[in-house]
Amino acid sequence: MPIPDSDAYAAIRASLDAAESAEASAALPELRAAADLLTGLIDDALATSVLQEGASLRAAGAAAGLTENAVGPRLARTDALAAYANEAGRVTAEGVRRAVYDAERGLAPATAPPTQQPLRFKPRRRT
Repeated sequence: MPIPDSDAYAAIRASLDAAESAEASAALPELRAAADLLTGLIDDALATSVLQEGASLRAAGAAAGLTENAVGPRLARTDALAAYANEAGRVTAEGVRRAVYDAERGLAPATAPPTQQPLRFKPRRRT
C-alpha cells in the first residue's frame, strides 16, 4: 500500500528543485528540509509495513537499510504508533501486536505522549 502523503512528495521535489539551482550555502536549508520530509515518509512507510502488511520490525528495518534497533524509535514518532511507545520512547513488537489488535477491534489507542524532534545542531553564536 503506498504512503498517501502526496503533499510531502511535492514538498520534497520543490526543495530539491530549489537546491539544484542554488549556490551551495543556499542549497543547504533546502536539502535539510527535503531530508526531514523524506525521513518522515520513511517512518510512515515503516509503520504501514508493520501494521498493514504484517512485516516484522527486522524485515521493515532491513528494507529501509536500518538495523532492528533503529526501527522502534522511528515508529514511536509516527502518528499511527506513537501511542504504543514504551517508556524508553520505542515501539516494540509487543506494541505493534497491540496496535494491530486494537485496529482489528476498532479500538482507539490511548493518547500518544508528545514526541521529541530529532536533535539539531545550533550554533552558540553568529559571526
